[in-house]
Amino acid sequence: MTDPSPPAPSPEIRTAQRWNIVWVVPILAILIGGWLIYQNVSSVGPVARVRFDTADGIAAGKTEVRCRSVRVGTVEEVELAPDLNSVLVHIRMDPHAENLLRRGSRFWVVRPRVSGTDISGLGTLITGAYIEMEPGTSPEPWTKFRGRETPPTTNRSIPGLRFTLNADDAGSLTAGSPIYYLGFEVGRIETRKLDLAQNRVVYEAFIKENYRSLVTESTRFWNTSGIDISAGADGFRVRTPSFQAMVSGGISFGLPDGLPPGKAATDDAVFTLFPDESSARSSTFNPSLRFLLLFNQSVRGLVKDAPVEFRGIRIGRVADISFNYLPSSLDQRIPVLIEIDPALLRSETANNLSNIESTFLSDAVANGLRASLKTGSYLTGALFVDLDYYEDSPPAELGTIGELTTVPTVSSGFAQLEAKLSAILEKFQQLPLDETLTKFTTAADESAKTIAEARNTLKEIESVAQSAREILDDPQFKAIPGDLRKTLDQLNTSIASIGPNGPMQGDLLRTLDELRASLRSIKTLTNSLEEKPNSLLFGRESSGNPTPRAPRGR
Repeated sequence: MTDPSPPAPSPEIRTAQRWNIVWVVPILAILIGGWLIYQNVSSVGPVARVRFDTADGIAAGKTEVRCRSVRVGTVEEVELAPDLNSVLVHIRMDPHAENLLRRGSRFWVVRPRVSGTDISGLGTLITGAYIEMEPGTSPEPWTKFRGRETPPTTNRSIPGLRFTLNADDAGSLTAGSPIYYLGFEVGRIETRKLDLAQNRVVYEAFIKENYRSLVTESTRFWNTSGIDISAGADGFRVRTPSFQAMVSGGISFGLPDGLPPGKAATDDAVFTLFPDESSARSSTFNPSLRFLLLFNQSVRGLVKDAPVEFRGIRIGRVADISFNYLPSSLDQRIPVLIEIDPALLRSETANNLSNIESTFLSDAVANGLRASLKTGSYLTGALFVDLDYYEDSPPAELGTIGELTTVPTVSSGFAQLEAKLSAILEKFQQLPLDETLTKFTTAADESAKTIAEARNTLKEIESVAQSAREILDDPQFKAIPGDLRKTLDQLNTSIASIGPNGPMQGDLLRTLDELRASLRSIKTLTNSLEEKPNSLLFGRESSGNPTPRAPRGR
């Protein structure tokens, strides 16, 4: 039986093609994925790790990182450090800010801060805290940093002079305290730290670029914080800075008188911060001459650094007061070591004192040069050493104790006064005080008796005064002035009657006229009797014989 179906066709064999359009899709997917990966990698900046003491105000994915208020990155992660004493903040920097991560870059958190010097970060009350960074000056890339807990006072990009100040005591100076020149603020303190190795306080200071020329190698810096009150041989001194310096502290600087300014200060220079202006001004003192003074009096009130003067001009200071300079314990004099700066003397004098072979000092002592203690202030009792010439001083010479030259001394005015007072007291003790006191006691008893009699007399006077007061208070005595006034009126009336217009004077005048007439008649009669005594019997002389007159009434 045969198969009726047609035979199967034979297969067609062809050569396989090397390229197929189907591969275009996966290739394109690979290329696009690679591009996306490249774009993702190239658009992500590096990560910096910053260590802070606390993460207060820092949130992952929210807190921005800024440089001069321009966003340059974001906090990506915040975690505790392995030691549990700090936190690690991972910051994802923007690609364009990669070059900001250098060695020396600084990071700090900007948040509201209130201090004695200023108030900052108030804007973060609304926008929230952020991290501010300051690029370092080194070109070396770096990704691990230690964050600051307080912001720096000035940005490193701000031009100016940056230097270091070393002090023995911090006082009230803090970061941000102002630096003054002639009372004008020209800079600030940036940082303050304690150097345990040197046992001192180290400050980093900044002076604005416009004023950096004021700081030279010879400049002196001193602390002006608070009120400076000092008492010494010059009396009391009180210095008061500005109110801001009293609150936040402050530093002043200047150039001591007579000191050349020297070269301009450079960055990273180191200066000493003196506790006050007096210490800064006296820091130029360079003593090279040392002398020993031996006093036979008390040196109470004389202290180290007390001035040594020559006729009121300061030429040195007291270096030490100690018995150790005496070789023998039997010597009871008080040794005082003084130091003299030749720069404060005339050049000729300084050269003579510095020359060992010179006889200048010995000749001066032979001419009366002596050292004495004098009072600089009667309020504080502070003493100072005074060098001067005394013409009446006993002869003396220079001496030596060890390697030190001794200059003769004389007692000061108070010591001489004390000696005179002692002599006066000795004479006073020799007086016969007992006999004098006995006489004084007797005189005192007599005086007591006299006083008692005087008191009795006073009592009698008081009784008389009382009687007089009673008489004056008597109504009849008070009426006496009225009666006396009436009597005076009557007397005036009587006197008026005797006056030139009164009747009594007219009567008196008529009486006087009659008296004159009578006197004239008597005179006539007297003349007649002298001439003719018998006329009294016979009458006047007539032509006839005189006949006696018959008696009247017949």
